Amino acid sequence: MHTEPVIVEVGEQVGRLTLNRPKAINALTPEMVAIMRQALADWALSDSVHTVVISGNGERGLCAGGDIRAIHADAVSGGTASVAFWADEYRLNATIAAYPKPIVAIMDGLVMGGGIGISAHASVRVVTERSRLAMPEVGIGMHPDVGGSWLLSRAPGELGTHLALTGSPVGAADGIAAGLADHFVPAARLAQLLADPSAVAELATTPPPGEFADAREWIDECYTGDDVGEIVARLAAHPAAGAQTAAKEILTRSPTALTITLRSLRTAALLPDLRAALDQELRLSAAMLRLPDLAEGIRAQIIDKDRDPRWRPATLGEVSPELIDACFSAR
Repeated sequence: MHTEPVIVEVGEQVGRLTLNRPKAINALTPEMVAIMRQALADWALSDSVHTVVISGNGERGLCAGGDIRAIHADAVSGGTASVAFWADEYRLNATIAAYPKPIVAIMDGLVMGGGIGISAHASVRVVTERSRLAMPEVGIGMHPDVGGSWLLSRAPGELGTHLALTGSPVGAADGIAAGLADHFVPAARLAQLLADPSAVAELATTPPPGEFADAREWIDECYTGDDVGEIVARLAAHPAAGAQTAAKEILTRSPTALTITLRSLRTAALLPDLRAALDQELRLSAAMLRLPDLAEGIRAQIIDKDRDPRWRPATLGEVSPELIDACFSAR
C-alpha cells in the first residue's frame, strides 16, 4: 500500500501523479507540491514520458484545496510559512499551464481552490457527473488564487464573476461552460481513461444539463461593473430566483475579500499572461494573511464549524478603499 502523499509512477510512456490523502480529500501540503514540481521537471526532459495524468485517490474528490488548518495556524501566529507555500504552489500552477507535454487532469468529485490550480490549467481537463468545481475563497476571507483570477476573468460573459463572488460549486456542464474543463466522461469510464489517457475524445459524451444555460441572461446583466455593492443590489432586485439567491450568498461572504476579489478579476483581465496574474495573486495572498478575515473565516468554516464568521468590517460599505489599494500595491 502506498503511503506517500503523491504517488509518482511511469508506465507505457505515461507519467502518473496520484494525490494520495483521500481522508483529507487530497488537500495539498508543501510536500505534495514539491513532489509534483520535481516529477514534472524530470518528465519534461524524459523520452519515457509523453503524457502526464493527474488524479486523486478515493471517491470524494481530486483535491479539496490547500491545508486550511495550517494556514489558520500561520495567520493567528503571525507566521510566513503560508506565503512560501503559496509561492511554490503558484509556480506549480504556472508549470502545469506551460508544460511542453499533454497533461490530462481527472477532475472527478470535489475540486476546490488549490484543486482547481492543479487541474484547470492542464491541457486536457476531464469532469464527471460527480464533479463539483468551486473557488470558494471569499467564504473564508480569501480571494480566488492559484491562477483563479486569470481563469475566472476569462470565462464567458460574467460567469467567472458569479463563481468568484458566490464561491458556489458547479457541476460538469457548468464547469465546461465557464472554461474550467473540456470534456465530460462518465465516472464508469474513468478506469478506461486512466488506462489509456489518449482515449479522451472517444470516451467523452454530452454532460447532463447545467444551470448556466438558463441563467446567463441575469448573470451577464447583474455582474457588470467594478462595485460589489451595486452587483448585489442588481441581483437582489432581479426577478429571477437564482439572482436573488446569489445576492443572499454574496452577503454572507467577507466584504473585504469580495472587494479584493472583484478588483483582482477586473485587473487580471488586462494582464498579459498567467504568470503576471499569479504574481498579483501572491501579493494579495500575503496581504490577506495579515487581515483579520482569513483567520476568522477559517475558524468559522473549518475549526469551530459554527458557520457564523464575524467579518471585520461587517459590511461592504465599511471596506476601506485605502486598505484595498494597499493590498494591491504590497510587495
